[in-house]
Amino acid sequence: MTVQTFVPSISRATEIASSQPDLARTDVPVKRLYIETQGCQMNEYDSSRMADLLGDSHGYVLTSDPGEADVLLMNTCSIREKAQEKVFSELGRWRKFKEANPNVIIGVGGCVASQEGEVIQKRASYVDMVFGPQTLHRLPQLLDQHQENKAAPKSQKISLIDISFPDIEKFDFLPEPKVDGYKAFVSIMEGCSKYCSFCVVPYTRGEEVSRPLDDVLAEIVSLTEQGVREVTLLGQNVNGYRGETFDGDICNFAQLLRLVSEIPGIGRIRYTTSHPLEFSDDLIAAYADLPQLVSHLHLPVQSGSNAVLAAMKRNHTIDVYIDKIARLRQVRPDMHLSSDFIIGFPGEGDTEFAETLQFIKDLDFDHSYSFIYSKRPGTPASELPDDTPEDVKKVRLSQVKDVIKRSSIDKTNAMLGQTVRVLIEKPSDRHHDMLIGSADNTRLVQFVGDSSWIGRFAEIKITQIRSMNLVEGELLNLEALSS
Repeated sequence: MTVQTFVPSISRATEIASSQPDLARTDVPVKRLYIETQGCQMNEYDSSRMADLLGDSHGYVLTSDPGEADVLLMNTCSIREKAQEKVFSELGRWRKFKEANPNVIIGVGGCVASQEGEVIQKRASYVDMVFGPQTLHRLPQLLDQHQENKAAPKSQKISLIDISFPDIEKFDFLPEPKVDGYKAFVSIMEGCSKYCSFCVVPYTRGEEVSRPLDDVLAEIVSLTEQGVREVTLLGQNVNGYRGETFDGDICNFAQLLRLVSEIPGIGRIRYTTSHPLEFSDDLIAAYADLPQLVSHLHLPVQSGSNAVLAAMKRNHTIDVYIDKIARLRQVRPDMHLSSDFIIGFPGEGDTEFAETLQFIKDLDFDHSYSFIYSKRPGTPASELPDDTPEDVKKVRLSQVKDVIKRSSIDKTNAMLGQTVRVLIEKPSDRHHDMLIGSADNTRLVQFVGDSSWIGRFAEIKITQIRSMNLVEGELLNLEALSS
């Protein structure tokens, strides 16, 4: 499980503070907000919106130090093994902050909160509020209710748990997004209706609901006005997007990509995460037509065995996946492919694993998110018999990671002498005369340049390979700002 602190840059913190004149007064203490983000990019997006929301409503300024925070928020993820126990372990550490300062407010959000709402407050009574992924927009009200609770008699105190599934209303109550940098996430849909047997998303984030088209486009326009050049469209089943248009029609994902590509300032489009069944012919055609759409695709497959895929209720076969990738690579021969693999799923024997390993070699994946299967409470797969020893699963996972790492190294080495398009993002930390940017294939590229170029795209010829994820090159062309 990935754990991140939502850390503002100095310029972002200054922007928030300067927009609130009272914060400059010496007699008004700055209120600090600390957010720990676990798991996926959807949670990263949600954490950024929590920060925007509480900055606007209550004047909170982000901090990277939990010890100085007035409000501690944990945005949880329930995908990986023992996710709940990891939440309670971290809450145990946060309890010390509460003991040192009883006025500290602790909140738990995200998917674990959605699953374990009442359990959290029973096991950790010092947690002040619990909220789900679809109710984060109610944080200001929860904070106000918490203050009212403190003043109320014990008999009148209420439990602050809001883990309901309102129909995507949260986006109507969130402020304009604020960014610091040239990349941004944009959530275009919530939930999932695929009901794969191992997955908790339908139970923690609800059924699949798409945001209206105009709302998505308006958010992206707002981001470009703040200097954003690259957007990543987010959803649990992002290519299943079906957004309502202003005239009551429905816009599919391929159509959305075409509309986003027409927004001035957008030079690069990514998306995650997608499902093979929704990877349509229209989407493949978009790759042929839209240069803004990167030659990098994350398309989870989970297993290379049809028997295991059936047990996972993925509702597609390996042949379907292979056919879609083959047709995509016909229009984008330079496509870099990444995926998700669950190793040791119930019923995966030596034969099924061998099929998965051969499939990974044949498809030549660039990288993956691979992990050993762990039961998620409430999912159909949790009832399946699992008799594969843990040490066997660990060996299999190591084999998968080794194959994909070798493929990734080979792809980086193949960049030598190539010309790549790079979004210039910042000065190099180590070399003051060099800049750092990202290529379509996610590699970092450093080259000699002027800091005034930051935020622009450039064509860079790769001259050296520094590591698996870092290459060096020389400038060939600097794209105009209007590109």
